[in-house]
Amino acid sequence: MAHSIVTDVCEGVADCMDACPVACIDQGQGKNQKGTDYYWINFDTCIDCGICFQVCPVEGAILPEERPDLQKVN
Repeated sequence: MAHSIVTDVCEGVADCMDACPVACIDQGQGKNQKGTDYYWINFDTCIDCGICFQVCPVEGAILPEERPDLQKVN
């Protein structure tokens, strides 16, 4: 099961994208409700390694489960 980035919690730090070994994290288009950039995880590519979850400095921005209802792709 893939991890999920909660769009409206993400602050666009991008530590997750830099650390991802399979490049499954992409930047969303525009801004989230907080007015910051955000990222999203491609569920089909994610290998569930958890590195993104470990390196993200924003509490609650990444969940260790697949939650398409909380993650906006574009």
